[in-house]
Amino acid sequence: MAGEEAGEEAGQEAGPDDRDESRDERLDRNWDELLQELRVVQTGIQLLAGFLLTLPFTQVFGGIDRAQQALYLGLVVLAGIAVGLNLTPIMLHRRVFGDHVKDRVVQTGHVLSQVVIGAVALLIVGTSMLIFSVVVSWTAALVAGAGLAVVLVTLLGVVPRRLEPH
Repeated sequence: MAGEEAGEEAGQEAGPDDRDESRDERLDRNWDELLQELRVVQTGIQLLAGFLLTLPFTQVFGGIDRAQQALYLGLVVLAGIAVGLNLTPIMLHRRVFGDHVKDRVVQTGHVLSQVVIGAVALLIVGTSMLIFSVVVSWTAALVAGAGLAVVLVTLLGVVPRRLEPH
């Protein structure tokens, strides 16, 4: 009890995970963890976007049908949006640095990072569908896309939900 009182007097508080850290220390830790996660996602986005941007310069690209063109252009736009979403938390932090709103920046970054992960999942499904449609057929593309969508929804949606405390 005395240790808890001393911590409270020094501005310390036990967080939801029972760490002995102040609110500011917890926000700093959460922000650092969020930045690390954004860095990891950034690499995947860059690889997918780079792949998509090189496709028009290949010989096979000239032979794609209208649906493949539409899918391709949609994926290029989605990749651009994903890059922008991934950069937004960093820009938010830069714009309001020193304004004492880190709690809002961390919360907004948290939400945006989840949207980015969803966009990357869509990029993975769409890019796979584009590749399957060019290499095999549209039927194979739809099967591959549906299969990947199920796997990614399970890994990115269902599994994390099962780990949430009830």
